[in-house]
Amino acid sequence: MKKILVIGACGQIGSELTPALRNVYGTDNVVAADCVYPLKGELAESGPSCKVDATNAQDIADAVKKYNIDAIYNLAAILSAKAEANPMLGWNVGVGAVLNCLEVSREFGCSLFTPSSIGAFGPDTPHDMTPQDTIQRPKTIYGVTKVTGELLSDYYFKRFGVDTRSVRFPGLISNVTLPGGGTTDYAVEIYYAAVKGEKFVCPIAKGTFMDMMYMPDALKAAIDLMEADPSKLVHRNSFNITAMSFEPDMIYNEIKKHIPDFQMEYKFDELRQGIADSWPNKMDDSCARKEWGFSPKYDLASMTVDMIDVLRKKLGQA
Repeated sequence: MKKILVIGACGQIGSELTPALRNVYGTDNVVAADCVYPLKGELAESGPSCKVDATNAQDIADAVKKYNIDAIYNLAAILSAKAEANPMLGWNVGVGAVLNCLEVSREFGCSLFTPSSIGAFGPDTPHDMTPQDTIQRPKTIYGVTKVTGELLSDYYFKRFGVDTRSVRFPGLISNVTLPGGGTTDYAVEIYYAAVKGEKFVCPIAKGTFMDMMYMPDALKAAIDLMEADPSKLVHRNSFNITAMSFEPDMIYNEIKKHIPDFQMEYKFDELRQGIADSWPNKMDDSCARKEWGFSPKYDLASMTVDMIDVLRKKLGQA
């Protein structure tokens, strides 16, 4: 059975991907690692864990040796808006951690998953049906680190044979973890406001389309890609994937079908809006669908039903 190390297990993706991986591979075969240690709650109780600072290559190597790791999911990241506030931190985590994981993977023969993002694109990229292979000239440090990570991962695959794989995640919407400083986080925040009965102040301007995905589909995509037949992968770092594209009024109107009194007003955040305007309206994910069978389950309507149901129970509103 495959032995897996999840770096950044306490983060937005890691806190949900780790349990999903344990369900597939067994609790003892998935090691939850984070720089915040000791871990707490389900992550600590349901399987092995250790402290790993992804900017320290020796930490990663020690964990790989101790647990006989075959595959690494490197989820360490500083999200877009937070990275703009601290570019050096964004670079050190966004590139330093990737390079460390690549070197350890080369040395110990591990496969490696490091997610990229729609942030890898920029204002010169075609915004509608953004191609798999196209111009990538991002204007944020987050985007620069993602492009660098894609290139480094391709290099290590071609130069050293490291089994590197990646997806360009769109905005991820979760009913488990709170927003973490990303440009697309409004699409999570709006559900919390609606369920709490609060007016939502939207930081993204009306008419701003961005790709999105419900977390269950994102978790499945990460696992499915790492299990895909490598002989069928024309691309590796990174695949466009998306499930839906919408602008704020669309998600607002979908929520109002279930919470008719919900109110929203616009007061856009200049930093977030500038980042959003540089990103695609909708990506073309046909390569992922063709090469490894990517197929999301949730659209805006079905995601909204599930989000409201889960958050009502979570917040004691049911």
